[in-house]
Amino acid sequence: MEYVEIARAETERGELVLRERRPGPDDTTAGGLELRANGVFVMDTVEVASERALATAALAQVASPRAVVVGGLGLGFTMREVLADPRVEVCAVVEIEQALVDWMRDGTVAHGPSLLADDRVRLVVADVAVAVAEARPASYDLVLLDVDNGPGYLVHDANAALYARPFLEAVHATLRPGGALAVWSAAEAPDLADAMGPVFTTTRAVPLDVRLQERDEQYWLYVGSV
Repeated sequence: MEYVEIARAETERGELVLRERRPGPDDTTAGGLELRANGVFVMDTVEVASERALATAALAQVASPRAVVVGGLGLGFTMREVLADPRVEVCAVVEIEQALVDWMRDGTVAHGPSLLADDRVRLVVADVAVAVAEARPASYDLVLLDVDNGPGYLVHDANAALYARPFLEAVHATLRPGGALAVWSAAEAPDLADAMGPVFTTTRAVPLDVRLQERDEQYWLYVGSV
């Protein structure tokens, strides 16, 4: 397997690198793009089952997800799954890294331009905590948080605030009646459930079984409903 760097950016939070994986003649592993932040693997374009499961399970938590916030653009697969739901009228995507937005817009990520061309997409380059604080009250049906692999696997230490009560209360204020916050986690996160409990009318942990590279994995969706 050969890795070829195709884009790099230095940000306030460190280094972002987009690499292309090119299999050799005897390599059965798929190629595709891989995103790394400060040297740590974040996601790729080959294994997207977890992003699809996140969006599908989150959309199932509300009866009418007309207006959806996706916290974290990444390589666009969570957003793509949200847009595949015909009930969605607006998909506001909040991404803190301008470089990721640029790579999606200019075709460095090949599927990016077509996704961003969807007239339902509202792309905001900001910290999701700031974007939520500035949102109008009761303006969204679903807020889907996908900036880390959960509170135990932070991309940046500052993201810990996204799993604490002040941010959860700010999200609650943006939700319409019947709306929900859905938080992705790679492992059980009882502290997150405890933090969500006093804020939302109901809180539940939804286990998600995902098949990755011929192995079974279990992830979690923490859902707080209004």
